[in-house]
Amino acid sequence: MKIKLAVIYGILIWAVTYVISLIVQPLITSNTLYNNLILPLSMIIVTGFFGILYIREINEDEVIEGIIVGIIFIAIDIVCDVIVFIIPQNHTILITNYTTHLILMSIITLLTTTFLGYLAQMKIELK
Repeated sequence: MKIKLAVIYGILIWAVTYVISLIVQPLITSNTLYNNLILPLSMIIVTGFFGILYIREINEDEVIEGIIVGIIFIAIDIVCDVIVFIIPQNHTILITNYTTHLILMSIITLLTTTFLGYLAQMKIELK
């Protein structure tokens, strides 16, 4: 377990997802489309990218490592949300539906990192 690397990647996942949402938000006219399509899609792509970077350094128990790093990514996301949005009371689309965001983000992150851990343990030969 590389906790320092997991925390750094967790912060990067949160930051990159937030930047993507800032860039895309003016183009979206509906809050439903933003919360149900854009944010989850960016979470999957960014978590997948940084999850691959993290998992490829692990050589044993990749599935367990994927679950643990997923939990760390979720904790980092919650801490960053609290620091940036909730404590200063920045009103964004994210905060209006924070419970939905938290549940959706947790499911997506855990599934992505666990799946990456499962794929990392497979021996694949392409002929």
